[in-house]
This record gives sequence, C-alpha cells and structure tokens, in this order.
Amino acid sequence: MRLNKLFASMLLVGASFSGNSWAESFQPFEVTDIQVDGLQRVALGAALLSLPVKVGDTVDPLKLQQAIKSLYASSNFDNIEISHDGGILIVKVIERPTISTITFDGNKDIKDEQLQESLDGSGVKVGESLDRTTLSGIEKGLQDFYYGVGKYGAKVEAQIINLPRNRVELKFNFTEGLAADIRQINIVGNKEFTDGQLIEMLELKDYVAWWDLFGDRRYQKQKLQADLETIKSFYQNRGYIRFEITSTQVAMTPDRKGLYITINVNEGKQYTIKEVTLTGDLMGREALMESILPIKAGDRYNGSDVTFTEEMYAKYLGRFGYAYPEVKVYPEIDDATQTVNLNVMIKPGKRVYVRNINFSGNTITKDEVMRRELRQMEGAWLNSAQVEQSKTRLNRLGYFETVDTETIQVPGTDDLVDVDFKVKEQPSGSFNAGVGYGTASGISLQLGVQQSNFLGTGNQAGININTNTYSKNASISFTDPYFTKDGVSLGSSLSWSKFDASSANLEAYNNESYALSSFSGFPINETNRLNGGITLRHNTISEVAEYDQALQFYEIYSDDDNTDSSLSFNNVELNLGWSRSSLNRGTFPTSGSSQSLNGKATVPGSDLQYFKTDFNTNFYLPLTRKQNFVFLTKAKLGYGNGYGQYNGNDQILPFWENFYAGGSTSIRGFKSNTVGPRAIYSTAATSDGSSDSSGDTPTISGPDSSVTVTNGSSVGGNAIATASIEMIVPTPFLDEAYTNSVRTSFFIDAGNVWNTEFDYSSYSGMSATEYAKLQDYSDPSRIRASWGVSVQWISPMGPMVFNLAWPIKEYEGDSTEIFSFNIGQTF
Repeated sequence: MRLNKLFASMLLVGASFSGNSWAESFQPFEVTDIQVDGLQRVALGAALLSLPVKVGDTVDPLKLQQAIKSLYASSNFDNIEISHDGGILIVKVIERPTISTITFDGNKDIKDEQLQESLDGSGVKVGESLDRTTLSGIEKGLQDFYYGVGKYGAKVEAQIINLPRNRVELKFNFTEGLAADIRQINIVGNKEFTDGQLIEMLELKDYVAWWDLFGDRRYQKQKLQADLETIKSFYQNRGYIRFEITSTQVAMTPDRKGLYITINVNEGKQYTIKEVTLTGDLMGREALMESILPIKAGDRYNGSDVTFTEEMYAKYLGRFGYAYPEVKVYPEIDDATQTVNLNVMIKPGKRVYVRNINFSGNTITKDEVMRRELRQMEGAWLNSAQVEQSKTRLNRLGYFETVDTETIQVPGTDDLVDVDFKVKEQPSGSFNAGVGYGTASGISLQLGVQQSNFLGTGNQAGININTNTYSKNASISFTDPYFTKDGVSLGSSLSWSKFDASSANLEAYNNESYALSSFSGFPINETNRLNGGITLRHNTISEVAEYDQALQFYEIYSDDDNTDSSLSFNNVELNLGWSRSSLNRGTFPTSGSSQSLNGKATVPGSDLQYFKTDFNTNFYLPLTRKQNFVFLTKAKLGYGNGYGQYNGNDQILPFWENFYAGGSTSIRGFKSNTVGPRAIYSTAATSDGSSDSSGDTPTISGPDSSVTVTNGSSVGGNAIATASIEMIVPTPFLDEAYTNSVRTSFFIDAGNVWNTEFDYSSYSGMSATEYAKLQDYSDPSRIRASWGVSVQWISPMGPMVFNLAWPIKEYEGDSTEIFSFNIGQTF
C-alpha cells in the first residue's frame, strides 16, 4: 500500500493520531529499501545520515514524524514528502537554494561590511543554503535599526533572484529616507534642577546653534538610553539615591519628520552616609582597607563614589592574585532620617596563578623583545598592577599603535589563567625627510633612515645621509637597549657634518665636524634612568662673519686679526643625563609625564672648555575617560657657558653651541632658529673719516663717538626658556581607528633665547640714533608668543607635522611664518 504525501505539517502542526484518524488506519511496515529523490547539491550519504530510519527498521507514524523533523533540522531542504511502496521508503525533497551572491543597494547609514557581518551571524553567507524563514526576521531587525536612529520612513526588502542550478542572488534594497529631528525635549517632575541644567548634559539635542557645524538634532535610541543613565547618575551623584525615571515617551509628528521626547522623573530627597562597614574576608588587612576607604560617614551619598569603591577594592585584591573578586556595596536606606548605611561586602575568591603569557599581532617584533618588558611573570600569581605595568612598558617602546591585554581562564581549572597581549604594530623606523622654503634658505631637502626596532630585535640602528641648502650630514649609529638583562643599554655612533649657518637663518659661519661617541644607560627603577657617555669631537670653524659676538670669541682663541682664517678644535666631551617617564605610550601619549635633565662638558685640557645643560618636561592630563581630550604642558630650560681661562681670557660658550628657537619644534609661527639675539655690526669712525678696520669690538667712550650699528641675522644665545600649552582634541572627519596615528591640537607657545654675556651698557656712549637700533639681548623678558593648530601623523614614511601659527608677541626684526610642515626628524 502506498502512502500519499505525508507532509511536514505532521511536524509543524502536530498531527493527532487518535480516534478514527489516518494514524489508526496506518499499518506499520518493515523498511526493505530507502529511496531519496530530488537531491542535487546534498550528497545521498549526508541525507541518509540525517534520516533516523535504516533498512530493517519497522516504521510507524511516530517514526515518520521523527524522520521529517530530522531532515528539516539538517537545514538542507525547503520541502519534504515521505511515502512508501511496499517496503520501499520513498523520500522526495526540494533542496534549499545556494546563495551565489549577496548585494546591498541604497544603504548609506550602514556600511556593506557591517551588513555582511550581521548576516554572517544569522548564517546567511555566500555558498551556504538559503533559509527563507530567516529573511523576514533580518528585514525587521534592519528596519528596527533605522527606527532606532530616527528614520521612521525607512524600508528594507530582501529580494530573491533565482539563478540556474538551484542558486539565488540575495539582494537587500534599502529606502532609508530622512531622519526625524528632535523638536523638543521635556523633563517633567524635576524641582531641584531646571530643565536647562538637565538638558545641557544630554547628548541628544533639541536645539543646535547656527554656528555649531557638528551639532545634530537627530534622534538615536542608543543615545536616549545613554542620556537617561546620565540623568540618573547626575542625581545619584548628588545624594538622590531614591531618584527614578518613571517613564519615557517618544512621540512622532503626523508627518513622521519630528519627535517630541518627554522624560518623567521622581527626584526624591537627598541622603547622607551614616555609616560605612567593611564585611567579608579582609585577609587580615582590616586597618589598611579601612584607611583607603574613599567614603566617610557624614558625606553626601554619591553613586560614583560607590562604584569607585567597588572597583578600587577589586583592583587592590587583583594585586595579590585574586583575579575574580566579588566586591559589592549594599545600601541600607533609612527614609525617616534620610541617611544610608553602606555595607561593603568583600569576597576575594580563589588566588589565581599565571600559566602562560602569549603574544599576538607582532609580525616584526620578536617575542623576547616584548617579554623582557614584562613585570608579570609566568608561574607567579596574577598581579593586576604588574599586568598593567607590563602593558605600559610595551606602549612606551613606541613600536605599537595599540596594546591590549586579556586574562583567559584555563578550561577545567579555577586557579590558572593565561594572559594574552595583543598588539598592533606601527612603523618604528622613519624615512627621515623634510621639505621647506624660506626667503633666505630657499628649498631644503633632507633624507635619512632611522630604525628603532631593527629587524624586530628592539635594537636601534640608523644610517643617515642628509643634505639641504645649509647642512650636510652623515652618521651611523647602533644602540642595544638591553646590553645586559637588567636593562643597561650600550651604543655608539660615528658622524660627520658640514654646516653653513648663513643658509639656516643664522649669521654666516661654516662648521665642519667629526665625532665618535659611546654612551650607556642605567635604569634606576620603572620610571627613572641615568645616561652617560663620552664623545671625541673635532671642529673646524671658517668664514665667520665679522660681527661683534663672533669677534669676542676670536679675541680669545685667534692668534691674529684675520677672521677669515679657520680655527680647529679638538675636544673630549663628557655627557651625563637623567630621564623619567610615566607616560602611558611612547608615541602620542595621553596621560603621565616625562622629564629629562642632560648636561655635557668638555674635560679640562680640551681646546675649548665649556658646559651646556638643558631640562625638558611634559605633562599630559586627560580630561575625559576616553582620553580623547588631553591638556598638555611642556617646557624647556637651557644654559651654557665657558669655564676656566685661555691666554688670560675667560672662556665662553662657542657660538656654534648656542641655543636656538623658532620653527616647528619650538615657538611655532617664527621661522626656524630666528628667535633671540641677532648679530651686531658696529663700525667706529676714525679721525680722518676712514673706518676702523681693526676688527675689534669698538670701545665707546662718550656721546661724541661716531658709531654705525647694523643688525644682522640670528646668532642664538647661551640661555633658553620656552613653554607650551596644548589642547589635544579628536581629529575632525577622521575615524576613531586612526586615533593613535593622527593627532590634532591647539597650542600657545612662548619663550625666548638670550645671551647672559651680552654687555648692553658697553654701547651706551654712542649717539641716541644708533643706540636705538640696539636691543638688549641679555634681557630674558623679551618673550615671543604665538598660537595655532598642529596636526601630526605617524605615516609609513615617518612622523609628519603640519602647523598653522600666528604670532601674538613679536619684536622688530623677527621673522615669522604662518604655515610650516616637516616630514620625519628635521635639523
């Protein structure tokens, strides 16, 4: 007997086989063979595996129902019919079509990648079979998303286009429409705070000023939920522990283009803390835990303080290996007295140990380079502070754009974890180039290669051959930051340079130099380090212009009055420095500070005896939890001079060792090296009317002396003080993914360079006209200042810096520039 079309309704509707139903007339039979018709893509073996019936089985209605359920559960078939002819079980199937392509049309608010990711989660992928029953759910989910962003006119339609060989093209058509604007936000029930105070805190806005280019009145469901939490936190942080939002209504205008939002609140009363009690397992540290408790009796109740208390104790326990502590604050509210008792329950849980520390994402940097920065050790108990310190040290290397950590519990254990460090590498070397233009220097080009993570070893190596209109340099350097396992570094460099000051916005002189250096660093602790070194240097100075400051130097070291002759000096320099850094990253830090104090001095017996010292400091203060708004302050102080005597004269700082300011690195808005003292050319008239060509600085003895004064180019000074304040802000129109490679800031720069050895009074005897041409270059109060905006980019070629700056305070003769940019490290 043949059964005709026993459908899947038996499964979906739940057919009844009682009374006089078909089931009662059905006679069980023994399966002698199984025949499956309609297979195309699915293999016969796979279909039989999904069928819970085998040859030799006796089939009854329940067995057939189970067979249909099992075949549908395989997700391979759209339709299934079962019949039999004698002992032959006949299964007729219609396979689900295979998805050949998936396309999207009309979507702007959602990227294709996001849509595909969502479809993947629903099992809708190219190459997979199509379950038509899921499409309506997907359509509704996408439409709900558009409703959530205020686009109530949006429509999403899934279109199935049949293709040969049981394939289909799945096309999603989007009609997004316009977003509904928020017409008005109303808050009802508030008495202690005005509507304006509360609405000002919200991310959703019902009013945007015309000048606010980034303002938006667009409704988003997620933003509304976040705003409700903002209001709740605002009240609870001010003692209103009973505060609640009783209801929220979002009403649409008839044209579906506008929304009215109404938030109903019940403020309650303000409560104060009556008592705070620590309970649970305090691990014998009761006194210490009570001393660090941030909440005290008599304080006004503050929800943020309660959350901070929970996080603080959890972090504290994490330092001792308790990775999963339970810290919960339970409030006991007394409405009669409007007070709260807080019970802080502490359950450390079980101490956890680290099995393995793993790294991922480091395709260039070797594991050993990263592992030597770790403070959390394998086999030791998990210390959250040491894990965080390890993350900070990896960030400070400057090799990585991001460093993330994850603690993963080892399956099957409750006291072992693995710590995974996931990094995203960034260019740690730089193609060192700069391009600029100036009326004095013309076009300048620089070229070099520097690698701070050489072949992934963490060693620093560089070969630089740089040339521009004013300088030629060649150097080779190598530093091993871990010459010893304790972090003692050792390095050396060999360099040659030839410098033409007249083309670098400075007064004319040429300096050719050779140097061989060796240096080392010694860690004191996690944040402090000492550095020292020795340098053998040879300088040849020639073609020096005959200005007063240079003549003062030549009076000491030259054997004749011919300033065109070259002078050569051999010096041994000792270098000593201290550095400290608590920055959270080596590149684009957002919190912490760094300081450095460096000094160098030539040893007694060198051709020149002088010293130089400088101090640099930076402070980064994040203003938001995301650290996307950061306040930065930085300053530099420097001083140098000679010591001892040479041929009866006090030695002075060589003019080529002077400090300079201006340009992209300090006091932006002023041309490079131009801030500070300028060359003075003074010529005294002789009695016969001819010029005094002695070459000496003229001695001005009285008001009748005839002296001509001309100001030349910049010559720098032996003292410097500069300072900057910056507000680092998110870069407009740039995705958050580039936060760690692009930085925008608004700045104010100020500072000065001066010469403590300049004797302004020595020119006081000249005529008033000539005396007015002079400036007191020994005066540190002649401050220059500027303001502007800077954009920095860590590009594949190295760091790029673009500045727009406008002077606030300048002096006569200063050279200014509004726009400047540099690629890589510049001279």
